[in-house]
Amino acid sequence: MKMKVWLIGAYGIVSTTAMVGAKALERGLIDKTGLVSELKPFKNISEYVPLKFEFGGHDIRPLPTAYDAMLEHWEMNRHFDREILEKTKDYLKSVRACKGTAINCGEGIKELGKIETLEDEGLTLKEIVERIEKDIKSFADDDTVVINVASTEPLPRFNEKYHTTIEGFEEMIDKDAREFATASMLYAYVALKLGLPYGNFTPSVGSSIPALKQLAIENCVPHAGNDGKTGETLVKTTLAPMFAYRNLEIVGWMSYNILGDFDGKVLSHRENKESKVISKDKVLEKIMGYSPYTITEIDFFPSLVDNKTAFDFIHFKGFLGTMMKFYFIWDGIDAIVAAPLILDIARFLLFAKKMGVGGVVREMAFFFKSPMETDVVNTHDQFVMLRNWFERLAEV
Repeated sequence: MKMKVWLIGAYGIVSTTAMVGAKALERGLIDKTGLVSELKPFKNISEYVPLKFEFGGHDIRPLPTAYDAMLEHWEMNRHFDREILEKTKDYLKSVRACKGTAINCGEGIKELGKIETLEDEGLTLKEIVERIEKDIKSFADDDTVVINVASTEPLPRFNEKYHTTIEGFEEMIDKDAREFATASMLYAYVALKLGLPYGNFTPSVGSSIPALKQLAIENCVPHAGNDGKTGETLVKTTLAPMFAYRNLEIVGWMSYNILGDFDGKVLSHRENKESKVISKDKVLEKIMGYSPYTITEIDFFPSLVDNKTAFDFIHFKGFLGTMMKFYFIWDGIDAIVAAPLILDIARFLLFAKKMGVGGVVREMAFFFKSPMETDVVNTHDQFVMLRNWFERLAEV
């Protein structure tokens, strides 16, 4: 049995790195370092979801195959051994993404270079949804999961009528009210409509609007998100609890992130960056119970390509009111820390489906900066929550 993963943004560096990693694992070329689902507490997951994958997806970049996309990323980043790429080349050449949509994805997507979208063909929302559905149905079976790893969208234009109920959402589609739609909403809608688990690895709205949460419950489909927690925020949500446990007051926390590559280019546009900053910035209040002064900046630094770097400064108060300082630097290859989480999220979502779970899987908060329907953002607590959930369902 192989699970199938349909990737929105299939030609991105995270998606293609996940494909290389999955096939390298299958062929015994690498070990399982970086995979949460292969930790001891989750040892029984392979009984439900083996480490065997097939990939498909949508993208708006008109490249021939996933290999061509991966080669482009590799030439810029050289983020793993070229021999691994060559030994998985045959599979990558077989993965050809379908043309996708970029409705209301902002000006930042122009930084991706040449793009081709469904809306360029003059299609209505209904026709776009039908094309997406046709593409996914041609690939999917009962062991398929949809993961959104596309570029970050601007904040959506929320509409009470269209976004609150599934009837309203479908009316939006029928009336072609495209000013209220986003690409991530449409992909999430199709996945949940087809009964396919959906994970949102981006800060984009995805399945988080009430209408789509309702659809997931009605169809008993598990979904989770938002915004994969891979780097600086992972450190922040792991480190901040230390201050809380020791009753040290965080007075201020400055986070300055620099990155290059396509992600950095897209996020250099204010409207695309806004939802990312919000996602990164709100975790401290949830952990500490108060709102320290914060500065969160994300800037494009071309020469770094996918080597995302973060500089953090923490000003904190201790005994006798004495002010002290803590600094750290996170320097990580974004695709390398993110790609295994794509495989993890897919596995846990398919496991949830097999266990009859529907609606938001709060217990998967461990993987996200802005997890849905929970205020638990403390990494330690999130891991315990994930472990207990899995053990309860798997009856380990």
